[in-house]
Amino acid sequence: MNLDIVGLTVRYGARIAVQDLALTLHPGEILALLGANGSGKTSVLRALAGLTPHTGTARWSSPPRIGYMPQDSAANAALTVFEVVLLGRMRSLRFRPDAADLAAAETTLREIGLHDLAERRIGELSGGQRQMVFLAQVLAADPHALLLDEPTSALDIAHQLRILELLRAVTRRRGLTTLVVMHDLNAAARFADRVALLHRGGLIGVGAPADILRAETLEPVFGARVAVLPGPDGVPVVVPLGAATQAGEKIAPS
Repeated sequence: MNLDIVGLTVRYGARIAVQDLALTLHPGEILALLGANGSGKTSVLRALAGLTPHTGTARWSSPPRIGYMPQDSAANAALTVFEVVLLGRMRSLRFRPDAADLAAAETTLREIGLHDLAERRIGELSGGQRQMVFLAQVLAADPHALLLDEPTSALDIAHQLRILELLRAVTRRRGLTTLVVMHDLNAAARFADRVALLHRGGLIGVGAPADILRAETLEPVFGARVAVLPGPDGVPVVVPLGAATQAGEKIAPS
């Protein structure tokens, strides 16, 4: 379903974390939210998830079920993978989950490729496996939209690719509206349909990765000198060259 964000503003006391943000999201696409630390990315997600007070509007084309995955997802280490995923049905989970809840958890585990781990305890898994379990937990609730905050942070390249490939596939297959905060610009270039670049709480630009990930735009936002080169398959590759002499320069939205 479509999401139209108009004038979204988040304040923490006197500090403005996000100012007058306007974005449109579409079903079946991944929009990556990019920016330096403190640019307001997590505040945007928390506002859309209803966890942070804000002004402005977020208009969905119909009442949504939102799947929100924060940076610090956690679960009791003694729970099995199946039990963690089943907890994603909390809005309908009773003292004894019914057949629909159990079936949804099992179906999601198969979809994510975790069915063989269903009886393993979550505390026994690797970091990448746990990230996939928490994504399965969110998906088990059958959401219309995904709001994911750095789902690949601290993972090795193989697990990053596995999760991002999985996210792209499930977004397409289910027709989800997916907004994901990312720090890895090259991963965003490869897996996002569009990217939105934030700087000091304001939107610098939104569009196809090749249109937004340009050296002249990225350098003042991140305070670093970069080169943006075409990859072997045409996907842009951002190469860091060194710290900028004047980091954090204020720039105007495009």
